[in-house]
Amino acid sequence: MGPLLATKVSVPRRRRGLVLRPRLSERLRRADEAVLTLVSAPAGFGKTTLLTEWLAADGGRPTAWLSLDERDDDPVVFWTYLLTALQPAAAGAGAGALAVLQEPRASIDEVLATLVNELDGLRDDVVLVLDDYHVIASRAVHDGLAFLVERLPAQVHLVIATRADPALPLARLRARGQLVEVRAADLRFTAEEAAAYLDETMGLVLTAEHVAALDARTEGWIAALQLAALSMQGRDDVAGFIAGFAGDDRYIVDYLVEEVLQRQSDDVRTFLLQTSILSRLSGALCDAVTGRDDGKEMLEALERANLFLVPLDDRRQWYRFHHLFADVLQAHLSDERRDAVADLHRRAGDWYEHTGDRSEAIEHALAAGDHQRAADRLERALPALGQGRQEATLRRWLEALPVELLRTRPVLSVGYAGALMSTGQMTGVEALLLAAARWLDESSSEAAAAVADEDAMRRLPGQLAMHRAGYSLATGDVAAGMEHARKALDLAAPDDHLARGGPAAILGLAHWTTGNLAEAHRWYAQGMACLEEGGYASDVIGGAVTLADIRIAQGRLRDALSTYRRGLARAEAAVPTLRGAADMHVGMSRLYLERDDLEAARRHLAWSRELGPRSDLPKNPHRRRLAMARLAQLEGDLGAALALLDEAERLYDGDFSPDVRPIHAVRARLWLAEGRLADALDWARERDLSIDDDLSYVREYEHVTLARVLLTRFAADHAPSVLREATGLLERLLVPARVGERTGSVIELSVLLALARRAHGDEPGALVALEQALSLAEPEGHVRVFLDEGPAVAELLHAAAERGIARAYARRLLDAGPAVHDESPVQQRLVEPLSPRELEVLRLLGTDLDGPGIARQLFVSLNTVRTHTRNVYAKLGVNGRRAAVRRATELDLLAHAPQR
Repeated sequence: MGPLLATKVSVPRRRRGLVLRPRLSERLRRADEAVLTLVSAPAGFGKTTLLTEWLAADGGRPTAWLSLDERDDDPVVFWTYLLTALQPAAAGAGAGALAVLQEPRASIDEVLATLVNELDGLRDDVVLVLDDYHVIASRAVHDGLAFLVERLPAQVHLVIATRADPALPLARLRARGQLVEVRAADLRFTAEEAAAYLDETMGLVLTAEHVAALDARTEGWIAALQLAALSMQGRDDVAGFIAGFAGDDRYIVDYLVEEVLQRQSDDVRTFLLQTSILSRLSGALCDAVTGRDDGKEMLEALERANLFLVPLDDRRQWYRFHHLFADVLQAHLSDERRDAVADLHRRAGDWYEHTGDRSEAIEHALAAGDHQRAADRLERALPALGQGRQEATLRRWLEALPVELLRTRPVLSVGYAGALMSTGQMTGVEALLLAAARWLDESSSEAAAAVADEDAMRRLPGQLAMHRAGYSLATGDVAAGMEHARKALDLAAPDDHLARGGPAAILGLAHWTTGNLAEAHRWYAQGMACLEEGGYASDVIGGAVTLADIRIAQGRLRDALSTYRRGLARAEAAVPTLRGAADMHVGMSRLYLERDDLEAARRHLAWSRELGPRSDLPKNPHRRRLAMARLAQLEGDLGAALALLDEAERLYDGDFSPDVRPIHAVRARLWLAEGRLADALDWARERDLSIDDDLSYVREYEHVTLARVLLTRFAADHAPSVLREATGLLERLLVPARVGERTGSVIELSVLLALARRAHGDEPGALVALEQALSLAEPEGHVRVFLDEGPAVAELLHAAAERGIARAYARRLLDAGPAVHDESPVQQRLVEPLSPRELEVLRLLGTDLDGPGIARQLFVSLNTVRTHTRNVYAKLGVNGRRAAVRRATELDLLAHAPQR
């Protein structure tokens, strides 16, 4: 994105001769009591001046200031500048969030969560001002700022100056009393303020009638009043001027600027028009654009003349025109010297390119309509843009180029295709890749003329094959994805670790999609080995998640645990700790949950949260919630589990990995656990699932869930046909699972088939299926795959142990957990028994912990604790805490409460 401009994050200097406005200063002092202070009014109402005056008069409190322009309408650029602006004023807060932003594939949610945590640790108040926020149109920026506004700590006060109300929750803030507003009606000069301005600041001696007339005509609009004052300086017929001063805002501005410009020397007027194309001005830049050598002196003279020039620093190096003034200057430039506009932009772009600011250089080339030059600069900037994850800016620039030109630029076509895919958009990608491919034909005489970066062109065949592989995989053409990935491998140089690692990893993902897990692991591991050799440590840590997922699907829990531990060791060996450490803890929690070690799983989830968002890879927020939902389910809190699934679905971050455990199917299984068979049946119909479907690995989890739905339906209505359907589906599913060596699936399917055969009355057949499951599961320590099926599987385990089938393992499972030894209503002597989580809450009600303390102990929200407490009271028939503990003692319930 080019070098950061210090002038954008500097508080503008206080201007000379300002009119004191205590009524507005008093209103702004209420900012301390508000989350947001909004200064919203059209151009020329003195918003920036008011804020700089208020801050200067308020004792020099710590202030972070960001002057926005159109280039900030990119999430990465916007947050980079905002976080940079914050750090000096906020004791370094924002540095951690900026580090997260600069990580590959970081999400804005992670950045903002880190920022909120940093701001929460501030001891002193800080003001954050966003000036000219109306230039921001990006929905992603609006959403991110809304997220921040809703979570700002009390010591941080946000101030926004804008011409239009921002897309933020203003109504909600207003209703809560958390919004201070200063609007155009407030900013308009009163008659007294207008008199003070015209007399003290502009040096005009006017009668009270003249001041009142001007104030009435301008309606207190400060910019118009300033322009009128400039026009009246040196004029003999002031009364005549005021009498003829009329019209709406636009006509007033056109008329007055014409008056001001006509009163300037040709030299000054030419300078103003030529430099009006610049978003900011320095002496050297103005010299480059105008061809003169007095730019610095001219800027200082314009500032002294009060000609709408706003200084951007304290050293008089950088300025900008008042936006309204610049708009009109540009309109006059276009009218009078249209042919010169492109050349002026071209000179500005050349100056920026020479000084190393590629971003501004590209902007001016596009403004000049010099698309070839813009394309050349863009091509050379592609690596830096990709590294900085500025896909939004890259897309904006590329989409400003003519389609015909883009089709002749193979490097840009492939870059554009990559930018689209990285933002989840596949439309148009294929056409771009095809357009790039035709330029690889050496017989094309135009190929050389279509390339600015020859090194990029030499690497293009491999890049093209890589993007084709990714596109094919994302659009479901796995065979084509494999073919293109192999071609990319063939084209990669032996020592180009990234070019070799990427295609190998894609081949692994493709094999995973087909259900060939052995090949999936082999290829993906090879890809990660290439990346590790090349020093891409972060990518290797991220790859550990995929490798472990494949191992879990193979039923190899020990290998998966080793993979996570190695990934964690790599992450923690770096200083600072690399992203992905939190992901390793979440992965390990999943394995401990399967082994029924809920305490270990809870610890790893807690460690993952303690590391914070900065240690998360993009997929970890939703993976963590899936693990938390599973833990909540095993603790008997199905409501919390479903709520966590909803959060996981909202946070889902898809990539090129197959979604082999879709959240909607996990939710259907929870519905079955809740007794909501009708909802689960509706889910199966909505997903168009049938026992006669063609089977595939990517839908295997859904079909296993369908078999569970059918078994539950049989338990409800005892229809033999339903049981036959479930059994037939399970037997069909077992065949490809065995062929693909998907041992995890084979174990689960064998357990379910054992239950189905038992329901048929075929106990020998049930024990055969159970024996296969036990033999595969015992070496890896699987537990929950058996216990989750409840009393029915417990009876089969008893029968297996009596017959000598994996006797020791079967007995360990029988002794393992509450799924086998659940307290029944008779044992608890309650009409409606307490769930394991309610028993745990009941135990803690007998301690000195208050509600928040219980919530912290259980790692749940206070509302969840309150819900459980109400349920406990209702089931025990009591109205208070002491009564609940007394009744529990009478029933001997606390002896069965889970201990921590």
